[in-house]
Amino acid sequence: MRGRQTGRDEAGGTKRKRESDVADQRAARAAGERVERESAKQRVARIACVAQEERPGETLAASAAMAARPQRRPKPKRRLPPEVLTDDEVRALLDACGRYTPVALRNRALITLMYRAGLRVSEALALQPKDVDLANGIVRVLHGKGDRYRAVGLDPGAAAVVAAWLAERGRAQRVAARTNGASDPLATAPLLCTVYGTPVTTGYVRRLMKRLGLQAGIAKRVHAHGLRHTHAAQLREEGVDVGIISRQLGHRSLLTTIRYLDHVQPTAVVEAMRGRHWVSA
Repeated sequence: MRGRQTGRDEAGGTKRKRESDVADQRAARAAGERVERESAKQRVARIACVAQEERPGETLAASAAMAARPQRRPKPKRRLPPEVLTDDEVRALLDACGRYTPVALRNRALITLMYRAGLRVSEALALQPKDVDLANGIVRVLHGKGDRYRAVGLDPGAAAVVAAWLAERGRAQRVAARTNGASDPLATAPLLCTVYGTPVTTGYVRRLMKRLGLQAGIAKRVHAHGLRHTHAAQLREEGVDVGIISRQLGHRSLLTTIRYLDHVQPTAVVEAMRGRHWVSA
């Protein structure tokens, strides 16, 4: 009998504690204070307590079902508008990489592929040596966004930068073959890899672009996707057909490319406003 009474006391104490926690959270929210994020079990318990207060006949199972409903996702943070780089600023990034070390040559090739071919950073890092035809200026993206294939063009100046890295990569591969015999880590490595044949990660590229931007003294935000923005903006300034730009960027439709270009380089709006005449007093 005493044990049963003790169990009822403990259950009552737990219920009072939950009700107290709910009251504290309500008071904190009313005062505008920040309330720590609760776990799923805590949320079920809180809703059960509130339901028992407001709807005494509701069961815990119904409260748990209400707690398990999908919640509205928080509104994402507003993205800052893209900042297009100039040719001189991109050259400053390349100079900040250096010129002669294997890492410098590889990073210069990476920046060049994103800047002159408009590749996404994931697409550039996934390239294999066989995907690049420098003689004909063709880069084959086997697994683009949506796992779609496309072939993009590369100008001779950009091809020369990539060729410098390929020559260094081939030299490192020959050294590795002599050292390790049949075991050649670079044989199956991506085009843009370390001297040990390991892939380059997107995290490394993110830190690299920020560091190079600081070294080059560029006041704008410098990031990998900004080079793709710059590529699209320059193609539009050069009068390249929107259909070709769409195929180069790998967009599914022309409407996507038009929205992209209007976001990156609102040429029509700027030209319309610049065409107006006004005489100041």
